[in-house]
Amino acid sequence: MTDPEPRHLAVARLRKPHGLKGDVVLYALTDNPATVLAAGRSLWVMGLAGSIIGGPLQIERSRAYHREWLVKFAGIESRDALEPLRDHFLVAPAEELRPPSGDEVYLHELEGFAVRLEDGTPVGLVSAVYDMPAGLIIEVQGPRREFLLPYKKEFVRTVDRLGRRLTIAPPEGLLES
Repeated sequence: MTDPEPRHLAVARLRKPHGLKGDVVLYALTDNPATVLAAGRSLWVMGLAGSIIGGPLQIERSRAYHREWLVKFAGIESRDALEPLRDHFLVAPAEELRPPSGDEVYLHELEGFAVRLEDGTPVGLVSAVYDMPAGLIIEVQGPRREFLLPYKKEFVRTVDRLGRRLTIAPPEGLLES
């Protein structure tokens, strides 16, 4: 019996080459990019189908760049070498990343969470998570219909990661038929 492959989590999206010497622009998908994208860390390339298609790539240097990050990988010295990686994801083994604490949760874990009102009334299950320009939105499937709810503290009051539950305070009228 072989050991299963380690579980990888997306930490950045490869956007485009930058300059002529092998730098690439990344969009960080982590709340701690300075640590996750630090020099010396090895990352793998994941395709849109969810399988590892390259790597490991070792970060030689990185820095914040506007709202994104500029990263240079060891051994990659040209734009042409980076072009095939455009729009793919960089992933790291889950055990190398800081686990969520308190009311934090990985976004991919939200699907299937039970959703309840603050008085304990069941509302439904999270069926999808959408990253929209205005922020994260969860789709909740209820017994009679589904609805969308912004994933913000004013609406999502508590997150119980271990119990896989969200407690919500929806805007007035959202749950009315």
